[in-house]
Amino acid sequence: MAFLLLEQFQALFSGTKYLHRDSSRGDSVAVYLTEDIYALNRSEKLRQRIENAERVQNVQNKRRGVDARRGDSTFGELIPGAVSLRVPGYSVLRGPIATVEIGVEIKVLCKAMIRQIDRVMQNMEDQVKQFRLGGGNPISIGIVGVNHANQYTSYEGSVEWPTTGRGRHKHPIQEAANVEARIRARVAPQYDDVIYLRFRATNVAPFDFEWVDKSATEMDYAAVLTRIIRRYEQRF
Repeated sequence: MAFLLLEQFQALFSGTKYLHRDSSRGDSVAVYLTEDIYALNRSEKLRQRIENAERVQNVQNKRRGVDARRGDSTFGELIPGAVSLRVPGYSVLRGPIATVEIGVEIKVLCKAMIRQIDRVMQNMEDQVKQFRLGGGNPISIGIVGVNHANQYTSYEGSVEWPTTGRGRHKHPIQEAANVEARIRARVAPQYDDVIYLRFRATNVAPFDFEWVDKSATEMDYAAVLTRIIRRYEQRF
């Protein structure tokens, strides 16, 4: 089956310039996790709750009455009496939630990955704590995109910053394995699952994109979806 989250992640780079400071891009990918869970149709309980608008995708940055950041995607129980909204092209309705049942945080690492890894890991650690504020036992999912390209160019206005492979400007492929190992050791144990999206993108016209191993990526992602559904059946 086709997975919408993987297609949306590819669309961040394929045929277009990736701009690192656009924080909305993580949200645009993360919301598809529950869409893929729904499409997989392995839980009658969850499917009925989605179709009856009892469970929705959060549309607010915070939960009502809980001082917690929502992350890139939060899915949970619609506040009683609140209005849910159907967005064209999506199966899961949107609305304000009282609880978090599935929380997703996404990070995309393209270049200078070792220089920013401590900040990225701290952000992920902070967010998993935010998911758990207000009680409950939410399913916490991390998504980490790791670039394996032989070269990469970032942009600040009209200025281009290509990697050189030397000093502080290592090519992505020189850092990818180290970055993933650090996340596995420090951050992954705090999440129910971390999805690693290994890709190659140079961010140079014509802005090509490829998965390091597309089949393995799809299999790993499908396995995580299955585990999320099993946890949902047990917890909720």
